[in-house]
Amino acid sequence: MGRHRKPSSSRIRRNSVIVLTGLVPAGVIAGATAYGASADIPFLQSVNTAKETDATQSATAATTTTSAAPIAVAATAPEPVAAPPAPAEPALPDSVLAGALGVPGINVTAYKNAESMLAVSDPGCGMYWALLAGVGRVESTHANDGQVAADGTLLQPILGPVLNGSLSGNNVIMDTDGGELDGNATYDRAVGPMQFLPQTWKRYATDGNGDGKADPQNLFDSAVTTGKYLCDGGLNMRDPIQATKAVLRYNNSMAYVANVLAWSVGYSTGIAPVASDLPRIH
Repeated sequence: MGRHRKPSSSRIRRNSVIVLTGLVPAGVIAGATAYGASADIPFLQSVNTAKETDATQSATAATTTTSAAPIAVAATAPEPVAAPPAPAEPALPDSVLAGALGVPGINVTAYKNAESMLAVSDPGCGMYWALLAGVGRVESTHANDGQVAADGTLLQPILGPVLNGSLSGNNVIMDTDGGELDGNATYDRAVGPMQFLPQTWKRYATDGNGDGKADPQNLFDSAVTTGKYLCDGGLNMRDPIQATKAVLRYNNSMAYVANVLAWSVGYSTGIAPVASDLPRIH
């Protein structure tokens, strides 16, 4: 991923001028400039020279043709500025087989349900469904493209490789749950569509579909548990640096982070990531 460079202070000032002057009615800017008020308003000090010259000439002409007495200007409240409409959510295919950005409807429902639950339980986290979808895409291609029952329970459990050191790059992790979640009483293995290690699941497990239990092989439970795990420690998912830190705790690989965030952006914008956005995860 490219490095984030802090913009220079001069660039920040120029951008502020563009934004602020766009929100203030033109008549207010012209009036403030003509009557000298712009000296006290920082964002008006940087309006381009041509406009300042025109305003000054207009003010001079007005002074020559009218009385020198101060002109009373009625104080009027600025017109309220309507908030811009929220961007429309992109239409996504309902299956991975139908397009790169395909997400089955029940998966979207589970991810959005997790977003809603976390907005109540941990509003400072700023969790959004597309980030959870990015994790779900990388970990299990959205539960094998939505192979789940109506309540979100997987039709076939998803189990990762046994972590006994036989696969290159995998750590040896001895059993932590007596085989309860992963069926192996000697070594651990990741479980469910979001691929939790049993010990991590036990710590963060959350009921996402209201049936009174937290099952790692349930899409709704796994989605909200993933969100809870990413949010832990007061991280804010709206901050790209903190979001990166959160995803790294899922898998300590920048290639993994790049893949998750590329898919997340794709689901948010409707623009599929290109190959260069998806480095191989070792």
